[in-house]
Amino acid sequence: MANDTATTEHSPEVRSKRTAAEAFFSKLAAEAGIQVNGDKPWDIQVYDRSFLSRVLSSGAPLAFAEAYMDGLWDCERIDQMMTRVLQAHLPRKLRKFGTFELLKAYLSATVINKQDPNRAFKVGEVHYDIGNDLYRRMLDSRMIYSCGYWANATTLEEAQYQKLDLICRKLKLEPGMTLLDIGCGWGGLAEFAARHYGVNVTGITISKEQQALAQAHCEGLPVDIKLIDYRALEGQFDRIVSVGMFEHVGRKNYRTYFETACRLLSDEGLFLLHTIGTDREQNGVDPFIEKYIFPNGEIPCRRLVNDNSLGLFRLEDWHNFGPDYDRTLMAWWENFEQAWPELEPEYGKGNFYRMWKYYLLSCAAYFRSREGQLWQIVYSKTDSNQEYRSLR
Repeated sequence: MANDTATTEHSPEVRSKRTAAEAFFSKLAAEAGIQVNGDKPWDIQVYDRSFLSRVLSSGAPLAFAEAYMDGLWDCERIDQMMTRVLQAHLPRKLRKFGTFELLKAYLSATVINKQDPNRAFKVGEVHYDIGNDLYRRMLDSRMIYSCGYWANATTLEEAQYQKLDLICRKLKLEPGMTLLDIGCGWGGLAEFAARHYGVNVTGITISKEQQALAQAHCEGLPVDIKLIDYRALEGQFDRIVSVGMFEHVGRKNYRTYFETACRLLSDEGLFLLHTIGTDREQNGVDPFIEKYIFPNGEIPCRRLVNDNSLGLFRLEDWHNFGPDYDRTLMAWWENFEQAWPELEPEYGKGNFYRMWKYYLLSCAAYFRSREGQLWQIVYSKTDSNQEYRSLR
């Protein structure tokens, strides 16, 4: 049986298919200015050509990413390579060869509610609960795991401080107000708002690791960190903020999300939504991100955000600073790379390092290519009479 398999794998027909796959892959890469085994930092160095036919037969970015994780190819600057890939729209061309993968992603996004309450805590368990030490070393001192604001900043620490202060000023926080932080992470924004603006904060998260560290960060401040799904929350708040959480809500729950925020917000309150977004409606999510990084996630498109908030909120301000996420992710990568010798004893098993590198650098390319956007949207209730002037 083994000899029969070896004969089949090296048959003229198989070799011919592999040669055709290699030629097509090289042609596709050349459209983005990328050479196979070239000498540019963004060129791909292929160590095992067998993965090329697998990528083309599935038409899925997942096969390409997993081949990198397995060490079948490499690239000196993945961020530069992926930027070229996205600017040349190669993923869309590749999807033509993988109708099954495309159909599966479409059905997953439109038919199955992957973010229902029974699944709500999965991303916390898979991504955020892998250990606070990794994030403590990768992020800034407040452990802010979302895009920084680089307009007047030169370091990650400054960019995250400027982002937190911008949010507080956009929300027009005043001492004594109540602030709800939906998806509070490790409590960085809650601590900042309570300490610098004198507000009482309720933060909610679906990660036990985040809750424990957030409580420690906010000790002695008027901050309450709850482990709860947003749909189960009761009460009313003067202000609501949600930073980097809407990407986990899913299109089947967008209306419920906005209805919940509307129910929890006081009549003259303000709601700031900080989220990654895209101009084009997508069928599903990137399969690599779905499988290895953020299960059950989905990048919202502009139309669905607008449609699902209509009748509940008045749009006061829509601020896009997507390119700032490129700088943020590259800063995270530099921190991670520098800290890896100390992180390796805990995370060095398997292909975690290559997975995490691919995640950070391919996401940087997503924003550098302008495929991805970063929005801060300010809402008031539709019946509110207050006047709002935007800030930058």
